[in-house]
Amino acid sequence: MSSNIRAMIADVEVKDLDAAIPLYRELAGDVEVRRFPYRDLELAWMGPFLLYSGPLDKHVSQTATVIVDSLVPILKALSNAGAEVLEGPDEVPKGTRILARHPDGSAFEYLQPPT
Repeated sequence: MSSNIRAMIADVEVKDLDAAIPLYRELAGDVEVRRFPYRDLELAWMGPFLLYSGPLDKHVSQTATVIVDSLVPILKALSNAGAEVLEGPDEVPKGTRILARHPDGSAFEYLQPPT
C-alpha cells in the first residue's frame, strides 16, 4: 500500500519575509523562491519551507502543510478521528486545500495539487 502523502512542508511565521528568505533559501539548497499572496498574508515557498508574514490575528497557526495525492482519504481519516475541518475544501493557486485541527490541538493544512 502506498502513502497518500507526497511531502510535508514546515510552515514558518516570520516578521519580515524579505529578511528571512536568504537563510531558508540557503538551508533548502539554494532552490527557487516562489512568492505569492494568500488573503492578507504574503508567502514564500522554497523547498521544504513555507514562510508567511502579515496580520495573523485572523489566521490559525499551522504546524505544517501536507501535500497529498487526494483529499478524500484525508477527510475520512480526520472525520474518523474526530478532527475539525476549519476551512475548505477551497481552491487556491496551488490546488485544493483544507485546514484541520486534530484532536490533539495541532492544526495542519492539507493540499492536493491539481492533476
